[in-house]
Amino acid sequence: MLTLPEYPWDAMVPYREQARRHPDGVVDLSIGTPVDPTPPVVREALAAAADAPGYPTTHGRRELREAVAGWFGRRRGVADLDPEAVMPTIGSKELVAWLPTLLGLGAGDVVLRPQVAYPTYDIGAQIAGAEVVAAEDPTTLDEETLARVKLIWVNSPSNPTGEVKTAEQLRAIVELARRLGAVVASDECYAELPWTVDEVPSILDPRVCGGDHRGLLAVYSASKQSNLAGYRAAFVAGCGELIAGLINTRKHAGMIMPAPVQEALRVALTDDDHVAAQREIYRRRREKLLGAVESRGLQVTGSQAGLYLWCADGSSDTWEIVSSLADEGIVVGPGVFYGDHGAGHVRVALTAADERVDAAVDRLG
Repeated sequence: MLTLPEYPWDAMVPYREQARRHPDGVVDLSIGTPVDPTPPVVREALAAAADAPGYPTTHGRRELREAVAGWFGRRRGVADLDPEAVMPTIGSKELVAWLPTLLGLGAGDVVLRPQVAYPTYDIGAQIAGAEVVAAEDPTTLDEETLARVKLIWVNSPSNPTGEVKTAEQLRAIVELARRLGAVVASDECYAELPWTVDEVPSILDPRVCGGDHRGLLAVYSASKQSNLAGYRAAFVAGCGELIAGLINTRKHAGMIMPAPVQEALRVALTDDDHVAAQREIYRRRREKLLGAVESRGLQVTGSQAGLYLWCADGSSDTWEIVSSLADEGIVVGPGVFYGDHGAGHVRVALTAADERVDAAVDRLG
């Protein structure tokens, strides 16, 4: 039987109970799950496609793949993406968890990930039996380790820190990966939520890869920008050879996005208005929470983009901060969930209803 660590968020049960005792109720700023309505245009598309008696394709409908390619050209500066090199996934987390296995990694192989990182990068390597190495700058690793690297995870904007890598930083990683013969998988799910940066480059941006998508995969989810977490609507795009291999393996495993969700995702990616409206909602919440956590004595670092504020007070450990905020009825994400380098930090999500955000601001201020 496969043995994995306990799911980290289970450790939050006592702190959630502590927060619920607040007389004005709990404010949950921990897990970044959308709380605003799914846009009507997307719900209507889902309903219209509900009559779907036949099996969908693993590769996805051509119309969806063209919509993904069009979105990359319109929103991400990638004008040359081949729709054949696109594949829908059942949310992005399942791809993150299974990618090392689907790529054939195993014992002796190394998966690189950032020092502070989404924990599923580690879980995916463990499922495959590969080794995880945490490095903020992979170019600084010794050659013995680099020789075993088969997959490099990039996460920009980062979950949880919100930091954004420049095109130059991404290009250095791509050049290293090509020297090693490794795959670069870039988790870009928060790219449509920039706050203090002018741009969020994609791994497929021609300034990064020179127009050559070989060995590169961009992973994306519509959950954040379109409130589609419940739809499990995501995709991966990039290297045609890698995508073809993933499609073949996933055909055998039955890993297929349902046809109605494919249509809903297509419509979501072709309508920029609802994304802009949702971005403005998060902008307002971020401004309120930023001032509130700073007035509470927490320092916010990174947080250039995405759905979170990455906070520390410079002295307390993670759990002391979590407990202190729970006393005020506020639940936040422990930084230690994202690796040893997250110690002393907490992650504050922007995903709470306006009324709950206002309640948090009153308590923190």
